Amino acid sequence: MAKPKLALIPATQGSKLYSVLPADGVGDFNFSRNTVATRINKDGLIETVAVGKSRLNYPLIDGVVNGCPSHLLEPSRTNLITYSNNFDGTNMINSAIITEFNTTETLSPEGINNASKLTANSAFQRYSFFPTAGDNVDVSCSVFAKKGSASIFSTLIIDKSGQPISTKFDLLNGVIVEGGGSIEDYGNGWYKCSFSGSTSSGATALQIRPFSHGSGFENGWTGSNYIYGFGASLEQGSYATSYIPTSGSTVTRSAETANGAGDASTFNDSEGVLMAEISALTNSGGKWISLSNGSTSQRISFANENGNIRVYIFNGVVIWDYIYYNINTITSNKISLKYKSGDYSLFINGFKINTSTSSLVASGIDSLQFNSGGGSGNFEGNTKQIQYFDTALNDSDLETITSWTSFTDMANGQTYSIK
Repeated sequence: MAKPKLALIPATQGSKLYSVLPADGVGDFNFSRNTVATRINKDGLIETVAVGKSRLNYPLIDGVVNGCPSHLLEPSRTNLITYSNNFDGTNMINSAIITEFNTTETLSPEGINNASKLTANSAFQRYSFFPTAGDNVDVSCSVFAKKGSASIFSTLIIDKSGQPISTKFDLLNGVIVEGGGSIEDYGNGWYKCSFSGSTSSGATALQIRPFSHGSGFENGWTGSNYIYGFGASLEQGSYATSYIPTSGSTVTRSAETANGAGDASTFNDSEGVLMAEISALTNSGGKWISLSNGSTSQRISFANENGNIRVYIFNGVVIWDYIYYNINTITSNKISLKYKSGDYSLFINGFKINTSTSSLVASGIDSLQFNSGGGSGNFEGNTKQIQYFDTALNDSDLETITSWTSFTDMANGQTYSIK
């Protein structure tokens, strides 16, 4: 099989996304983020990354780092909670929670003693933050929690009209028992508990309520139950993103972009293959990876788009526009797009999905970008690898570069647990 002309394998954090090929640095992606951000490091701990420095985010499977890191690119988000980790009782609705701040009983997901022990001392206990969100908007809550004597806890977003959006989490078994959302194992008993909803008249409170296993909202709440809490966030958006720490005011993490890899000598207008192993942050919107001339007038591209994978090739007229439906774009997928006059094909996870015999080709290709080709539709998600070949590979080679070497490799690559 031919050697790739450009290859990105996430291995180094810095001011660029560094490609191992070509060796002269022409294949490096320009990277931008104007604020600090957090990531999961190689030890499975939450870590702050400096302004302008890319993030290598390590995958957690059953709370343990398993597999190689990805470059993480996220949109701009603001944590509306002004004290994300201030569980010291100053923001409580009532005095029904006793808080031990910076407890020494457990390490937080950052690996230090900055978590809080939240103990109920009455039958009706709740700890509340007071963020402000707009009217009729999507909001997403996330908080890290660990079981203590209580193994069930609920989180609620209350809007101005008093309507709750809630989810109940089981920290003993790591599952959701009421409502929607997600629960992610961060190891050492910690779970990131997230859920989303829409406010009719603005969010005014985020409540955390610990109670014993099996009890409900209406009864069974008893005093002296406790859980551990860390890192609360409320974001205006349809899904929760990586943790944004705050300490007295709201904090915005700026959007991340990566573009401009390669030059005219790197790419072949007449034929080639663009391959990526990627996962989306959400099954909505269109998030692109493209070969282009710096605009959308000449582009060879594919996207995670609304829970589907879309191919779009254009040179002033549409050359090929195809959508592959019913695929989970949030898990990692290996995608290869071959282009050549009369011989286009799309491979996903080892299978040939579709072909085109269009005789048209794009021209003037001089860059590889994490967007639609002209700066819009920025890719948001995790990237495990990018490869570009300046020749059209045969089907056997395309099957090889989009397949996994074993069942275990596939499961780990898609962050599935093997039980």
